[in-house]
Amino acid sequence: MTFSVHGLAVSRGIAIGRAVIVASSRVDVAHYFVQADEVQGEIERLRHARNAVAEEILKVQHSLSELESTDAHPELTALLDVHLMLLQDEQLTGGVKHWIVDRHYNAEWALTTQLEVIARQFDEMEDLYLRERKADLEQVVERMLRVMRGVASPVAGGARPVHDNSTEVPLVLIAHDLSPADMLQFKQSVFAGFVTDVGGKTSHTAIVARSMDIPAVVGARSASHLVKQDDWVIIDGDAGVVLVDPSPILLAEYGFKQRQGEVERERLSRLRNTPAVTLDGQKIELLANIEQPEDAVAALKAGAVGVGLFRSEFLFMGRNGKLPDEEEQYQAYRRAVDGMQGLPVTIRTVDVGADKPLDRGASRAGDDHLNPALGLRAIRWSLSEPSMFLAQLRAILRAAAHGPVNLLIPMLAHASEIRQTLSLINRARDQLTNAGVPQGSVKLGAMIEVPAAALTIPLFLRHFDFLSVGTNDLIQYTLAIDRADEAVSHLYDPVHPAVLHLLASTIAQCREQGKGVSVCGEMAGDVTLTRLLLGLGLRSFSMHPSQILAVKQQILRCDTGRLQTWAQSVLAAEDPAALMVD
Repeated sequence: MTFSVHGLAVSRGIAIGRAVIVASSRVDVAHYFVQADEVQGEIERLRHARNAVAEEILKVQHSLSELESTDAHPELTALLDVHLMLLQDEQLTGGVKHWIVDRHYNAEWALTTQLEVIARQFDEMEDLYLRERKADLEQVVERMLRVMRGVASPVAGGARPVHDNSTEVPLVLIAHDLSPADMLQFKQSVFAGFVTDVGGKTSHTAIVARSMDIPAVVGARSASHLVKQDDWVIIDGDAGVVLVDPSPILLAEYGFKQRQGEVERERLSRLRNTPAVTLDGQKIELLANIEQPEDAVAALKAGAVGVGLFRSEFLFMGRNGKLPDEEEQYQAYRRAVDGMQGLPVTIRTVDVGADKPLDRGASRAGDDHLNPALGLRAIRWSLSEPSMFLAQLRAILRAAAHGPVNLLIPMLAHASEIRQTLSLINRARDQLTNAGVPQGSVKLGAMIEVPAAALTIPLFLRHFDFLSVGTNDLIQYTLAIDRADEAVSHLYDPVHPAVLHLLASTIAQCREQGKGVSVCGEMAGDVTLTRLLLGLGLRSFSMHPSQILAVKQQILRCDTGRLQTWAQSVLAAEDPAALMVD
C-alpha cells in the first residue's frame, strides 16, 4: 500500500527507483566497560579509525584535484576540509579519550558519548547554518564507527542496477545521513537520488545535492526505518515528499513529471547568457551568495553578474579559536575577486558572536546569554574586537586593489554603531596608506536585518552607498520566532504584512535617493516571490547560484508596470498569501 514520508525539499527533480537501505552505524553501538590494561588498546583503536578516515578524505581530495570538471568541486573541497578539521578537533579526540581513560568506556561508546556532548552545544546555537553543522560532526563520527566495524561507505560499490523484465531499474539510496566524501562517490554511482533521515536546507548534504542537481529529500526522520529494502520509491525533490510502494498510476504520473523536469532543466540552461530583462525593459541584477572563494566558479557558471554576499565567517569557523590573520584573509578574498573575472564581489564582514563561538571550547565572560540571538553577534562582536575587525577590513581593502569590491556590514541598528564602524574603516585605510600597502576603493553597504534598521532607513542612506536586506533575520526578528524551532516554524511567514511593509519601505526609500538595494535572503531565490519583489521595485537579487536560472526565467516573463499595481494590493491585504496564487 502506498504511503508518503515528508522531509525538506532541498534539491529539485524527480527520482524513481528501488530502495537501497543503509542504516546508521550508531545503531546498536556496543556499550561495555574495559579493564585498565585494555584502555591503551581502545585509544589505539580510536586513533586508527581517525587516521583511516583522514586518509580516506585525503584520497578523495586527491581524486578531486585530478578531475578536470566536477559539478560540485568547490563545495566538496570546502566540506572535506571541514571534516579534516573536525577529526583533529581536540574537543572531540580529547573528550573521547576522557571517557576511555576515566570511565573505562569502550572506544565506540566513548565516541558516541562525546558526540552527544558536543551536539548539545550545537543545538544551543541560534544560527541555523551553524546549528546544522552538527551534521558534519555526526558524519565524521559515523565514518569512524564504520572503520571500527569494518563497514564500507554506503555508496561505495556493492550496489548494482536492478534488472526487471530485462530493463535496468535505477536505485535510490535511503540513509541516515551522507558525508561529503559519500556525495562524491554518489555522483559516480548508480543511484538516481537519495533520502536522509537528518539534515536541513543549509546542511552540507543539501548544499552539495543542489550543486550536483541530484533529486534529494533530507530531514525525513524515520525514512530509513519505514522504507524496506527493494521497495519502489519516488523522490519528489520539488515537494520534499517520498512516496513508497507507489501505484502504477502514480509511477506513470511521476515518470511524466520526471521527463518534464529534464526538458525544463535543459531549457533553463539556455538562459545562462540571456540578459535578465523584463518584458517592459527593466534590467534586473542577479547576484550569487557564496561561502568560499572557490564558489565563484559556480556563480559564473550560473550566469551571475557578481557576488551579492560573500559570507566571510566561514573563514573563521572550526579553527579552535585561532583566527585567520590579515594575510590569510587577503589571499582568500583575492581568490574570490580573481575568480569573478572583473565582476563585483560584495564581502560581508564576519557574522559570528555569542551564539556562534569561534572556539567551542572557550567562552568569554558575559557570553552566557539567555537569548543569544539578541546578544553580542555580527557587528556588535566585531566592534568589541577592534584588532580582529581592523585586520579583516585591511584584508578586504587590499583585495579591492585587484577588482571591484563592496564592503557590507551586518546587523547595524544604532547611529553609534555606524559611527564606530566608519571610524574603523578609515583607520584601516590610514594604516595601509602609512605602511605603503596597495589598496582599492570600496562601496560601503549595510545589511537591513532588524526592524530598528528598517524603520530608520534615512539614517543608513546618509552614510552608505547601498543597502542589502537580509530577509531571513528580518522575518525572524519582526515576527519574534525562531524558524528552526519546530514548535513555531509554521509562523515563519515571508509575506506577513509587517515584513512586506518593512521590505517595501526600504526598497522605495533607496530608489528615491538613488541608492542601490538588494535582497540576499531566501526570499530572493524563491521563484514564488519573484513577481512580488519586482512589483515592490526590487531590481537586485542575490541567491544561491543554483537558483539563478529559475529566477531569471520568471523575470523574463514579467511586466513590472503591471506588477506594481498588483503588489500594492498585496501590501494592502490582511492576508497577502491569498493574493499570491497565480
